[in-house]
Amino acid sequence: MLYKPVWTVTTWSDPQGRPTVRELVEGLGTRLFPVGRLDFDAEGLLLVTNDGPLANRLMHPRHEVRRSYLVRVAGRPGPLTLERMRSGVTLEDGGVRLLEAVIVPHPVAEREGDCWLRLALAEGRNHLVKRLCDAVGHPVRRLVRAEYGGVTLGRLRPGDRRELTADELAALRAEIEQPAKGPYPGPLDIPPSSLRAPAAAKRGRSRGSRERGP
Repeated sequence: MLYKPVWTVTTWSDPQGRPTVRELVEGLGTRLFPVGRLDFDAEGLLLVTNDGPLANRLMHPRHEVRRSYLVRVAGRPGPLTLERMRSGVTLEDGGVRLLEAVIVPHPVAEREGDCWLRLALAEGRNHLVKRLCDAVGHPVRRLVRAEYGGVTLGRLRPGDRRELTADELAALRAEIEQPAKGPYPGPLDIPPSSLRAPAAAKRGRSRGSRERGP
């Protein structure tokens, strides 16, 4: 598992010369597959594995693997908006219903007119979290994937990586066999702000390119 920083592409190479997740797992001596993607401007938990069948099962919509996000949005959604997100919102490619949509208190964000939300869902359509928040009138300012199939970021910082434990692998396999239907039961802490992006990454960002992800 690794903490993908912002302005990093979830590919093994990039024709625009932007930083890639390959640079974060160099030296492991094996071919790895990213499990899903995160947008260029998103950050957080990314699983990588040399087990192709496991990666495919974790990403397949049929298995409904839970993903949890900490999302800073513009404004403060009211109770009716949060309930709408949980009960279902229709987007251009179909409806989406969250497993969890709650406010995470954060005085700094609130003083700046924003709000942090904890959102959980069991699918991975393109830019789904961003499109959902746009649809309810609260655009995303920052998006952090904090949990995937029972595995959490914990104390990882942007760019860090570590091997999964045996318990975490067991949790992922259990999630495939019997998907969770509710929110992640433990705490998910908002990480500190990421470090300033390197100049090359900023140049890549200015072109407006985004990869497929939440």
